[in-house]
Amino acid sequence: VVPGVTLRLVQPNISQTDKWSGDKRIENFNKQLAMSAAPGIDRISAVIWSETAVPFTLSWEPEAQKALGAILPPGALALVGATRATPYGTEPLQAWNSIYAVDRAGTVLATYDKAHLVPFGEYVPLRELLAPLGIEKITAGSVDFSPGPGPRTIDLPGLPPVSPQICYEAIFPGAVLDPSAPRPGWMLNVTNDGWYGQTSGPHQHFAIARTRAVEEGLPLVRAANTGISGVVDGYGRVTGEIALGQAGILDAALPAALPETPYARWGDAGFWLLLALGLLFGWIGRPARRTLRPPAAGLP
Repeated sequence: VVPGVTLRLVQPNISQTDKWSGDKRIENFNKQLAMSAAPGIDRISAVIWSETAVPFTLSWEPEAQKALGAILPPGALALVGATRATPYGTEPLQAWNSIYAVDRAGTVLATYDKAHLVPFGEYVPLRELLAPLGIEKITAGSVDFSPGPGPRTIDLPGLPPVSPQICYEAIFPGAVLDPSAPRPGWMLNVTNDGWYGQTSGPHQHFAIARTRAVEEGLPLVRAANTGISGVVDGYGRVTGEIALGQAGILDAALPAALPETPYARWGDAGFWLLLALGLLFGWIGRPARRTLRPPAAGLP
């Protein structure tokens, strides 16, 4: 494990119906603050909330940023999912699905913006053609999210460098790390699987995210609204978990990164090489073709 680093994952288990309800947003925010400040907070290095766990645009709410900072012990951070937007009233308005890193003073130290957006959930493709037909997003809000620049490695005080992913960004092999940056010490995946309820979807999503940990040899920390939240080491072993459909917190050590794996170094090149070798050996080992000759004259 990484010495001196303990993470607190917060899974509030807020239903999708209540998550964006106007009269419950402050209640939902305060619920997660209270869960985060539970006994033991004094030894926590970072409190982690799920995707869009803050049910309003955090960049417009400095008081909410201060409220997040107020629950933290000295030196700790809050890593929370929330929308981010250009200053209120600016035109054109842009918004992002983001992760914020907030310190004890309520200062935003860094943000990460989701790059792989969900069509019709986070934006309407070909909006100029489809909007006149009445086709809009199936989620709350009329503004399309803007995509972020892609994988990043973020340096944060008191923590190893981290590569964040939001929701299904964790399902893309070879696309979870910034190839131009030094290798991070861990990956952070925040998600809201509340859309899927008690189905196989959250289990499949968690299993696919675990695969990224094995491929990269890096621990994966996953915070989900309704589950499954957990910590996975570089071998794919789950070292701590909050089950689907349960509210709770998980205090967990951060597993240490493994040495760089062959996949992390060469990506899909190994697959294509094995495929080419298989085809080559299959061709070399094919049975020799026999030529049938006509029977000799006079033989029946």
